[in-house]
Amino acid sequence: MALEPGILAGFLVIFLAVLLGPFKIHVIEENLEVFLFVCGIAAMTISGFVEIPGTETGWRMEIIEEALTSPLNSLNIGGIPIGIFQVVLIVGLIIYKWHEPIHKAIRKMANALSLKIMAFILIAVLGLFSSVMSAILAAIILVEMVNALPISRKSKIDLTVIACFSIGLGAALTPLGEPLSTIAVSKLSGEPYHADFMFLFNMLGKYIIPGILAYGIVGMFFLGKVDMKDSGIKAEDYNETLKDVIMRAVKVYLFIMALTFLGDGFKPIIFEYFTQIPSAVLYWVNMVSAILDNATLAAAEIGPTMSELQIKSILMGLLIAGGMLIPGNIPNIISAGKLGITSKEWARLGVPMGLVTMGIYFAIIFVFRI
Repeated sequence: MALEPGILAGFLVIFLAVLLGPFKIHVIEENLEVFLFVCGIAAMTISGFVEIPGTETGWRMEIIEEALTSPLNSLNIGGIPIGIFQVVLIVGLIIYKWHEPIHKAIRKMANALSLKIMAFILIAVLGLFSSVMSAILAAIILVEMVNALPISRKSKIDLTVIACFSIGLGAALTPLGEPLSTIAVSKLSGEPYHADFMFLFNMLGKYIIPGILAYGIVGMFFLGKVDMKDSGIKAEDYNETLKDVIMRAVKVYLFIMALTFLGDGFKPIIFEYFTQIPSAVLYWVNMVSAILDNATLAAAEIGPTMSELQIKSILMGLLIAGGMLIPGNIPNIISAGKLGITSKEWARLGVPMGLVTMGIYFAIIFVFRI
């Protein structure tokens, strides 16, 4: 059934506000977490006026509990809950306590290597290992290393954006990496796929691993002319207070809550329209994961009745588009928060890089059928 025009209009207003608000209004950019939280509440409220047979929509205790607990239990490894909030807070406190030796070691490594090699290591190695160390930890390591490098702010942003594309891709290779991969494996665990721990690696590895290496090479090209020994450029001194560390973790917590509400609030649109779209078109439509939770989109779109081509197209579209804007995935959120990257600064490179990458993978998956 089609949604009523008034409800569609409401969802469209929220979508445009989330997409354009941070770029157009400075106060929104400064309070992005709160703004997204309010938009999430609005989306949840509107979805409550929609009834979809077999699907719960709108406000209910289940989604409130999920929003409250998901920042504390993003992944579950060996029965132990690992949440983005705890990791950001604990690692932040460790760096706060021992930042001098940590940054000293990073700068010593930077002086021993060329920036090209450092860029490739950060982008490729963190991307490849994010599937086992989780995207959360990979992002935290990234921002500390980038922050300690004696390069310009623009170079730091370029390096961070490219690395987050790499981490976002790599984290999907196993259920340890990020919620999207956990959900995908769970949805496909029965007939006919019998998805196990290595299922996504076997299905997507031939696309993701070359992509990560390509991002590493692109990063070398972007930063190849930067001289780390330039006396006019110095690494930033660590100047965070204990309050800053705690507040950053709180903001990340609120950010994840907001994305949970936004993702669930937009379920009527996803279930009623997205699931009816042909794979080649849905691949591009999934660019909405640049601002919506890609785990929610994956949960709605993926099912065991789909072909392998359909599953590949859905997952690759979600993963690539997630790097385009700050709300797109967890590494973006952590990195932008720590380094103070604005939505405009991120989009300057994130949007064109995402579009080019999506074009390349579209040709690989749908044209050449590799």
